Amino acid sequence: MPAPHNPFKAAIAKGQVQLGCWLGLADPYIAEISAGAGFDWLLIDGEHAPNDLRSITAQLQVIGARGSHAMVRPPIGETWIIKQLLDAGTQSLLIPMVESGAQAQELVDAVTYPPHGVRGVGSALARASDFAAIGDYLTTAQDEICLLAQVENQKGMVALDDILAVDGLDGVFIGPSDLAADMGFIGNPGQTEVKAAVLDATKCIVAAGKAAGILTFDHDLQAQCRDLGATFIATEIDVTLFARNMRTSAAEAAKRFK
Repeated sequence: MPAPHNPFKAAIAKGQVQLGCWLGLADPYIAEISAGAGFDWLLIDGEHAPNDLRSITAQLQVIGARGSHAMVRPPIGETWIIKQLLDAGTQSLLIPMVESGAQAQELVDAVTYPPHGVRGVGSALARASDFAAIGDYLTTAQDEICLLAQVENQKGMVALDDILAVDGLDGVFIGPSDLAADMGFIGNPGQTEVKAAVLDATKCIVAAGKAAGILTFDHDLQAQCRDLGATFIATEIDVTLFARNMRTSAAEAAKRFK
């Protein structure tokens, strides 16, 4: 029996748009609700949300039982944490702050078993292999792992061509918020220069035959990126969605009764 099919990887390889939502509330209940909402994919955030390996695993379990595909962003692209997340059952990884082709190659090595990579062989202990019930996991896992690099500063943008040249990297995600800060426009990812850089990078990614992605609330930028060929687009964050609606609800109640 081979490793489970990764529908997200298959879809972006065919150029089919996949719409997603960031999960930062770090709670399986929220993840389960979100997984039934209709998004193609959900990003479990370990970089800026209070997640650890156990909370990520719990969210992988509930999302896996519903209709969305789970992606995980670790706090850093280190081999040890990538190994843990893969063994926990993660099949799609978004690695933050990728700044060079050499770093991208290290990430490919981290998700690949020897002799071509350095991923530790411990699948018999792991949820990824259904605890050794998937007999062909070791020889088929690589085919279903989707590795995405997040380029989000000027150093990474300069090295974009080198990053895109790395075999085994499925796509590149542009992070407008960090890029804006690095360009001198902190808190203003809608700045004209930032949006132009995002669009230029999207063109390069698509031209290189890789999948391009973005997270933005800007509907115009979402549409522009899609028109250029971006295939995975995050349109919401659970934290901001919840906070925004809670504040609106409280304000409306106050208007009615105070």
